[in-house]
Amino acid sequence: MQRQKRINKQRERRAFHTRKRVQGDAVRPRLTVHRSNKHIYAQLIDDERGVTICASSSRVLCGEYGGTVEHAKKVGLDVAEKAQALNIKAIKFDRGSYRYHGRVRALADAAREKGLVF
Repeated sequence: MQRQKRINKQRERRAFHTRKRVQGDAVRPRLTVHRSNKHIYAQLIDDERGVTICASSSRVLCGEYGGTVEHAKKVGLDVAEKAQALNIKAIKFDRGSYRYHGRVRALADAAREKGLVF
């Protein structure tokens, strides 16, 4: 129990340190990533209004299991397509408490490949 509390506090602290530098607005929304064991989720958020502009997840795109790098690439491409349909070309990337490698990096690279600038 104590170990889990300590791990959660460390995760919250890492996410806070990332998010205090990254604020999204209408011109450059924040692309936030959530990663679980089975899926990966991405959202574009306008922090000024407190609104989610668009979202994508491996749960919707890939079905029962979406926890691989290939599925993360699909999510990155999908969220980039949705952003471009809304005339959003530049974003701010919020990796949260996750390191920039593996699935998080694959999602970001796929979004860049599709034309998002960050």
